Amino acid sequence: MTVFSHEAFADHEQVAFVCDAATGLKALIAIHDTSLGPALGGCRMYPYADEQAALRDVLRLSHGMTYKAAAAGLDLGGGKAVIIGDPRRQKTPELLQAMGRAVERLGGRYITAEDVGTSVADFAEVRKTTGHVVGLPTELGGSGDPSPTTALGVFYGLNAAARHRWGATRLSGCAVAVQGLGNVGWHLCQLLHEAGASLTISDLDESRVAKAVATFSACAVAPEAIYAAEVDIFAPCAMGAVLDDTSIARLSCGIVGGAANNQLAREDHGEQLRARGILYAPDFVINAGGMIRVASERTGYDQDFVDRGVEGIGRTLQAIFESAEAAGVPTQTAALRHARARLARARGGHALAA
Repeated sequence: MTVFSHEAFADHEQVAFVCDAATGLKALIAIHDTSLGPALGGCRMYPYADEQAALRDVLRLSHGMTYKAAAAGLDLGGGKAVIIGDPRRQKTPELLQAMGRAVERLGGRYITAEDVGTSVADFAEVRKTTGHVVGLPTELGGSGDPSPTTALGVFYGLNAAARHRWGATRLSGCAVAVQGLGNVGWHLCQLLHEAGASLTISDLDESRVAKAVATFSACAVAPEAIYAAEVDIFAPCAMGAVLDDTSIARLSCGIVGGAANNQLAREDHGEQLRARGILYAPDFVINAGGMIRVASERTGYDQDFVDRGVEGIGRTLQAIFESAEAAGVPTQTAALRHARARLARARGGHALAA
């Protein structure tokens, strides 16, 4: 397995391969950059097709977390962990505790939290073997599920995008396609529905789709049909790399912005969106709400700090939209410049590699 020559390797500081035979744990932990502070990022459990798929995911996700923390103004770096396995069949308390021991061995360079395939309750088990964990249940002094806060940040970001794109002061009357009805996607649907938006939704879980149709009067479409939905806004809230040559050509919207990480399959897809006249809200900016929330746990949960940070997502995006427009570049490029400038200051002027 290649690491240094991997296409997703971006001068990562450390990549740890973890195995615990007794529990069946096979995992990877990637620390991308700690210029601003210890690396924070969720621990994902997913039945990857192979080890190369897991490596690519952990490298891309940890890289994105560096920029997410920098753009959000947090004194944290970027990291991520992935556990190779089916969370429905293979996740056990013993496996989670073994994962905690692996995090502990990194000596605080990486702080873990929940992600796809793991839950806040799972991290009560992880906490038994490491203190380098956030996003804990409230009974353990944590802030609970960060999903509603992530969704709220996306909601503020979509409002900012609508103001910039159309001069709209609210999302009432907007048609929004939400891809993925996990915790964040569901909460985003609630906020959009309450704001008066009409929803088109898709998810692989048919029971969630049926519930969303009944709860939000949503229109359900097949997963592959969501890209071509005739809507104002497309909100990817499932897995990453969904914006590629094929899907971008099918989009019928004016704005793309959602909770999924690493939405662009390649960096140049930001230019493809721009060429089509679609305003893209860079994922690592718009979906930072959950990171802001769990980061607050490190010094004692501060609701005012979280509220200010999440509300600031819209203002940061507005500045990025204006910067991109003035420079004639994709919004992804402008967002990366914004994050890299802060990282360069932390490094004493040394720019971070792409």
